[in-house]
Amino acid sequence: MKRPGSWARLVLFALAFAVAPAATAATAQQLYGSCAACHGSRGEGNPVVGAPAIAGQSEAYLQRQLQNFVDGLRGTHKDDTYGVQMRAANLALLRKPADLASLAKYVAGLPKTSVRPPAKFDARNGNNVYQGKCGACHGGRAEGNEALGAPRLAGLDAVYIARQLKHFRTGIRGADARDRHGRQMAMMAALVTTQKDVDDVVGHIQSAGAAR
Repeated sequence: MKRPGSWARLVLFALAFAVAPAATAATAQQLYGSCAACHGSRGEGNPVVGAPAIAGQSEAYLQRQLQNFVDGLRGTHKDDTYGVQMRAANLALLRKPADLASLAKYVAGLPKTSVRPPAKFDARNGNNVYQGKCGACHGGRAEGNEALGAPRLAGLDAVYIARQLKHFRTGIRGADARDRHGRQMAMMAALVTTQKDVDDVVGHIQSAGAAR
C-alpha cells in the first residue's frame, strides 16, 4: 500500500486535532446526561429535589467539589441526605480522573443562571452581613473568586444557600481536615447565626446577582 505524501499526512494530522475536541465534548455531554435528571438540562438546578444550579460555576471549583465527593470529604455525614446521594452518583459515574475533569469543564461552559430575589428582606442588614463575612472571598456581587477558591453564589436558590450555611455551621460540611476551603467556610458560617441574618444575606446575594 502506498504511503500518503507529506501534504496528505499534514491533512490527516490536522483532522485528528479537529476531531479530538468534538469527541471530548461529546463524552462530557454524555456524562452530564446522568446529572441533568436532578440539576436540569442546562444546569439550572431544581430546588424540589435539592439540586443547586451549577451552570457557569468555576471549573476549578466544580472539579474540586466532584473530587471531594469521590474522596469522601463531602457527602459522608449521616445528616447530609442530598450530599450522600450526590456522592453515590459520583462514584457510579466518574470512573476516571479524565471524566471528572471533562464534566467540570462542560458544566462551567453552560450559561450562568439567575434567580429572582425575594420580595421582602432587610437589604441594609443583608449588605452589612454579606460584606462583613462573605464579600472578601465571594466578591462584592457574589460572583465568586477563583483565586481564593470561592464559588459563585449568585444564581443559587435560597433554600440551598441556607442549607449549606447550616451544614457548615453544624459540622455536616467542612469538618474534614483535608478540606481546607471547607474548614475556612465553616469558620465564617459560624458567624451567621440568626435566621434573620441568613434570610437577609440570602436576599442580598440574590439581589446582587440579579443586578449584574
